[in-house]
Amino acid sequence: MRLPAAQRLKGLSEPQRRAVALVLRDLRDLRDLRDQANTEAEQAWHRRKGPMAAYWRAVSTYARHLAHALEQRTAAITPPVSDAPQEAK
Repeated sequence: MRLPAAQRLKGLSEPQRRAVALVLRDLRDLRDLRDQANTEAEQAWHRRKGPMAAYWRAVSTYARHLAHALEQRTAAITPPVSDAPQEAK
């Protein structure tokens, strides 16, 4: 949630955040992306495809985190921390 991209998502208006959250949660047959990714992970695991199972678990986790971030009512934006040193004036 501290990544600059997450902060930009939190900066969207509430209707925009809800629209993106709906896309992440409500795809095709009304199963959310998280469930679909978890199903893919289980299938990959049973086929002994560990890297693909890990990939789909990550997709599931990211979908959940993004949807949660977008559904939060408060959109407090904290500026990203720059690695560049500040020049003294």
